[in-house]
Amino acid sequence: MALEQDPDRLLLQAREGVQEAREELIRRFTPFVLTVAARLTGRYIRLGEDDEASIGLIAFNEAIDNFDNQRNPSFLTFAEMVIRRRLIDYLRKEGRLRQDLPFSALETEGENLNATLAEAGAALEIDRRLELADRQAEILFFNQTLAEYNITLDELVRVSPRHRDARERALAAARAVASNPILSRYLKERKELPLKALEKEVETSRKTLERHRKYIIAMALIMMGDFDYLQEYIGYKKRGGGSGRR
Repeated sequence: MALEQDPDRLLLQAREGVQEAREELIRRFTPFVLTVAARLTGRYIRLGEDDEASIGLIAFNEAIDNFDNQRNPSFLTFAEMVIRRRLIDYLRKEGRLRQDLPFSALETEGENLNATLAEAGAALEIDRRLELADRQAEILFFNQTLAEYNITLDELVRVSPRHRDARERALAAARAVASNPILSRYLKERKELPLKALEKEVETSRKTLERHRKYIIAMALIMMGDFDYLQEYIGYKKRGGGSGRR
């Protein structure tokens, strides 16, 4: 089979099991992977020398397998999120080795104890910053996903239901969409809320559904997508014990 030159077609071939296409896709986007790793770590990443490069490439390969164009706006956006998450998991694990403060350290006096405590505090700060970077990447990814439905984050803030009862009804409608394959497919394919069918699934009037349409769409996208932090924020748990990163 001849390899395609267009990245999207090359991705399709790779997902269909053409190993040469997968290798070519990885080769082409290795600089992209290294750039993502460098931005996250704040230093130059060398292929064949830094563990972050290998982890990034493994994550990119994982992204090829898990990409769903019905759920994600673009492959590179999705790949960047996967790369960042895998690198953050790695850096957090490495930092955790320094976070563990042994009881024996409490027997140390003077400068040695202060140095040990300072190192533990620095590691905790690194972990906090890594989590913040992960959250920011997820929000950016969510913003790009919303754009596919002609919704912005600023607009979402403005249209969010102010009253608790209205918000709970809108979330219930979003859950109905996310949990129903027919309704969720309609939303993904048409970029519109299936109002007529949804009205039969929830105890909410058509008028109310229309009024909160954009909010319901946004919440359904969070529930259906790879948005761990946002799912936690709205109190949503996927079936099987909650959301977990791939």
